[in-house]
Amino acid sequence: MKTKKSVIGTLAIVVLAAAITASASPREKQSPYVQSVFELVLNDGSRVYGQVEKEDGTEILFRTTSGAALRTPKARIVSLRPVLGRMVRGEFRREDPNGTRLAFGPTARSVGRGQAYLGVYQGIVPFVQVGVTDRFSIGGGTPLIFAFDDWDRPYWVSPKLQVYSGETASAAVGLLHAFAGGESVGVGYAVFTKERPGGAFTLGTGIAYSSDGAAGAVVMVGGEVPVRRNIKFITENYAWASTFVTSGGVRFFGERLAADLVIAVAVTQGTAFAFPVVNFVYRF
Repeated sequence: MKTKKSVIGTLAIVVLAAAITASASPREKQSPYVQSVFELVLNDGSRVYGQVEKEDGTEILFRTTSGAALRTPKARIVSLRPVLGRMVRGEFRREDPNGTRLAFGPTARSVGRGQAYLGVYQGIVPFVQVGVTDRFSIGGGTPLIFAFDDWDRPYWVSPKLQVYSGETASAAVGLLHAFAGGESVGVGYAVFTKERPGGAFTLGTGIAYSSDGAAGAVVMVGGEVPVRRNIKFITENYAWASTFVTSGGVRFFGERLAADLVIAVAVTQGTAFAFPVVNFVYRF
C-alpha cells in the first residue's frame, strides 16, 4: 500500500513535469468550443449567430449559421461580437461557462490562460479555479460554515493539467487534496472527455488516499446532453470500495453564469439515501 508521501510525491512530479512541457508547447488541435462565430443582437430583441459577409457605411450583410442572409442597417444593431460555442445538428450552441466540471467532478476540458471561475457548492462551500496557462490551472476552496471548534478550518487545493486537446477529445490529470484537523485526504485522477454531436462523455479514474496510509481506486462515468440552447442534462456516477453514487439533473447557463440542480443517490453497505446538489458558477 502506498503511503501518503509517496502518492502525493508521485502525483506532484507528474503534474509539474507535464505542466512545464504543456506551457512550452501549443495545443495539438483547436478546442471544439473555439469557433469564429459572431452574435448579432438587433434592437427588436432578435439574436442570430453567423458571420459578417459584407459591410459598408450604413448597413451589413450577415450570413447566419443556417445559411440565411440578413441585411440590416447598422442603426438597428445593439451589439455584434464574437462568441464561443459549437454547431450541434445545425444549431449554434453557446459554450457552457462551467464546461470544465460536471456537478462535482472534473471533465478533461481546461480553463484558459488568464480565465477564472468562482463557484459555490450547496450555497456554503465556495471555490475558485484560475487558468495559469491554456492547459494548467489551480484552485481551492473552504466552507463558509464549519461547526467543529476543535478542528482547524478545512480547505483544499486542486491543480489540474490538460495533457491532450483535440478537436473531439481531451485528456487531463489532476489532484484534489484537502486538509482538515491536522489530517489530509485526496484523490489523484486522470480524466478523458469525448465530444459528440449530441453532447459529451467523460470517464475518470483515480486513487483516493488519506494521511493514515489508506488508499483505494475510484472510477467515475459522466455525461452531458444538450436539451435546449441554454439547458443541458448532466449525470455523474462514482464507484469506490463498497460505495456507489449516481446522480442526474439539469444545468442552466448563460454567457458567464451556470446553475446545477441535481439529485444524487448514494448506496453504501446496503443503505441508500438521496440528497440534492445545487451549485452556481460564475466565469470571469
